[in-house]
Amino acid sequence: MKIALAQQNYHIGNFESNANKIIEAIKMAKEERAELIVFSELCICGYPPRDFLEFNDFINQCYATIDKIKEHADTIGVLVGAPARNLDPKGKDLFNAAFLLYNKQVQGTVHKTLLPTYDVFDEGRYFEPAYNWNVLEFKGKKLAVTICEDIWNMGTNPLYRTTPMEELIPFAPDVMINLSASPYNYAQDIVRNSIVKAHAIKYKLPMLYCNTVGSQTEIVFDGGSLVYDDAGNKAGELKYFEEDFRVFDLEDLVNQKAAGEQDVRVYYAASEVGVGKNVLEYLADGKSIEEIYAALVLGIKDYFSKMGFTKAIIGSSGGIDSAVTIALAVEALGKDNVRAVLMPSQYSTGHSVSDAEELSRNLENPYNIIPIKNIYDAFLTELQPLFKDLPFSVAEENIQSRTRGNLLMAIANKLGYILLNTSNKSELATGYGTLYGDMAGGLGVLGDVYKTQVYALARYINKDKEIIPEHILTKAPSAELRPDQKDSDSLPEYDELDTILFKYIEERQGPKELIAQGFSEALVTRILRMVNMNEYKRNQFCPIIRVSYKAFGVGRRIPIVAKYLS
Repeated sequence: MKIALAQQNYHIGNFESNANKIIEAIKMAKEERAELIVFSELCICGYPPRDFLEFNDFINQCYATIDKIKEHADTIGVLVGAPARNLDPKGKDLFNAAFLLYNKQVQGTVHKTLLPTYDVFDEGRYFEPAYNWNVLEFKGKKLAVTICEDIWNMGTNPLYRTTPMEELIPFAPDVMINLSASPYNYAQDIVRNSIVKAHAIKYKLPMLYCNTVGSQTEIVFDGGSLVYDDAGNKAGELKYFEEDFRVFDLEDLVNQKAAGEQDVRVYYAASEVGVGKNVLEYLADGKSIEEIYAALVLGIKDYFSKMGFTKAIIGSSGGIDSAVTIALAVEALGKDNVRAVLMPSQYSTGHSVSDAEELSRNLENPYNIIPIKNIYDAFLTELQPLFKDLPFSVAEENIQSRTRGNLLMAIANKLGYILLNTSNKSELATGYGTLYGDMAGGLGVLGDVYKTQVYALARYINKDKEIIPEHILTKAPSAELRPDQKDSDSLPEYDELDTILFKYIEERQGPKELIAQGFSEALVTRILRMVNMNEYKRNQFCPIIRVSYKAFGVGRRIPIVAKYLS
């Protein structure tokens, strides 16, 4: 039996576009003489649909789209993912399901058993878990079909009380097929490979794993669909961060022998891959940085294309964060669609303007210079009756930042741009940013990227030629809101800061654990207090493109008003 995997980029709620993609892939599979084609989890409606699932019309359109697609499932079997109504009056209204279409009919359905409710996932809010299991019989083969998380439960540290494949093995399946929507984070490809491989070895069956690709606001899906034979050898891996299509012959995947000694380690999460590694080396690892670059470019590109936007505007300070953001945006949207705006004040150094100009000349994107001194002075003049002779403080600093934010939003509104935010994860973690100023934007490009990684991204961007001026990489980072200001005036050095932030945010290590590793109690207390006291700022921030396994936003739910570590 020849089985095709269609790794596609869907648009949530765009049923016509999703259906057209699926139908086109079915045509390709027929041309390749495939007998079955597999698509990804909830491909009919796009993943994650979230509260759209509460609209009856949305579910009706899912069913109508399946009816449209099944007309093309005449001589070929088609496995698609979609919500299915729960006909039992008990439990939630829907299942997360896989539909087998053939002979222009729905031949069978499979319901997802394991519903993740951690990080960015909240499937238990919408779906009822499967309470019975069956294989799907197709052309003399028994298909053990599972959906994404259903295979994330085996080995010595199970996440759930049930293991769906154990329920399916008594039916003597011939092949395992998984429809997935597994988001990207660094090291997630290692996790997926270990789990798919472990299934093939344990059950002595081949597995075909079809993952989605593309960005849905903050979540990036990286593709990388997998095929392993029944001895645990990798037989195929589809492209990362791109749509892809391949056909595999099931006969080539059975009765195989292991090629060399098998690595049988199973990772359930990317956090397990990084255990024991030097944090800074782990964050700036070359493979991860290349992937993060691709994920951020895809995140920007899909956010704009799926929202119907075309042009971005970015405040260009001559610093590393804005430089990397502009370079990423130019790669994603094209040089003519990215406008940089330089807004120097009396505290800006001369090289900030010249560095920013050189960057835009290198990238060939349009830019403007709008000095803010006169606007800033006008604010101070009007505020003088209230400010009187009080000393210069953060109030005056933030006026500059908010002036820049106002100018950027004014241009965006007038000329039809979307403002891209340049704040990095180190700044957002510690509250080193101004609400309604440099924290303004429609999409946070670097909000899940530590400062350490921003520098690594800059070096990656410059790998073939100098795009980001070398002086931007070597000068001390500064917000330039007062004379001779440096980031280190307000923050610990980034090497220490990022290490502690990563251990606290990603690895969820508390103060006692951090101090036990040799970090000073004063430093740990200072950093953790900054993180927790600034949750109110992050709560008002724009969506952030997620590249780590614990990003700020929907996947990290911390109370704003709390005593713990504050």
